[in-house]
Amino acid sequence: MLPLAVTGLLALTACQFAGQDDPADDAHRLNTMQSFPLHAYIRDPSSGGGKSIGKAQWILAKQCMVRLGFAGFATLDTRNVESTYPVRQGTLAGRGTTGDDSPYGVDDPDQAAEHGYHNRNQEGSSQPQEWPADQYVALTGTFDSGDSHSAHGHPVPEGGCLGQATRRIYGPPPKATKVNGVKLTGYYSLPLELWYEAHKAARKDPAWKKADRAWSACMKEKGFHYPDPDEASLDTAWYRTEGPSGKEKETAAADARCKLDTDYIATVHALEARAQKTVISKREKALDGMRAADERAVENARTIIDEES
Repeated sequence: MLPLAVTGLLALTACQFAGQDDPADDAHRLNTMQSFPLHAYIRDPSSGGGKSIGKAQWILAKQCMVRLGFAGFATLDTRNVESTYPVRQGTLAGRGTTGDDSPYGVDDPDQAAEHGYHNRNQEGSSQPQEWPADQYVALTGTFDSGDSHSAHGHPVPEGGCLGQATRRIYGPPPKATKVNGVKLTGYYSLPLELWYEAHKAARKDPAWKKADRAWSACMKEKGFHYPDPDEASLDTAWYRTEGPSGKEKETAAADARCKLDTDYIATVHALEARAQKTVISKREKALDGMRAADERAVENARTIIDEES
């Protein structure tokens, strides 16, 4: 269950000042990626700068695709291209639907009773756009067995046309790193690496283990036996059906209720946020350098857009 603190703190302060602090609202606010200190180092794609970068990437990718011989791309209206990363045609069907994008899983008993652990936060989100296999390969540089590494006699650039565009905007990518067996690449790999590091450290804190035990005891009283919320949400039984079963809904609703009753999210969030501040203080210079490079990327993107206009 793995992209601002100031906004969250202001909201909490205002709520407490008004005397209307709601534990459920507080838990929901904290159960977001935006509520963590490290999120400040990961640009939101929906922000003004994020949108500029996305638009510039497609402007450059369009030019690259035309050079590779995809003449139809000359008329592509980049304003209407989905900002999400492309997917290969025919691969959307059968996607796994279990899980959501919140750090600590379900936190609303009513929603959980309706949806279980299936895509709680995905309603209204933009869907990836499908592209024919030859165009997908040229755009992304991702090859399946048997795919050609050239298009119309031209070699596909590393990372495809979108990868080439990203390098033009950001410059050379940082060195790849491995975290928990997963290879991290890209311009935000450092904050993601530190995020994992902080999460791992926070989970070792006795206070986190105590929170897990309190949540587990609450679940046991309701007839469910799990040592921690991750074990409940990742139960393999939930992956056997496209939609949530009755058992899954009951479990998820109890999970969310126990998080509220034991103040689970506020407790573990405080530990993880503190751990993030610690890793930030140790790598502040590198993070500030990355943020400066990110700002330069936004300026580069806006120059590309102006030149295209």
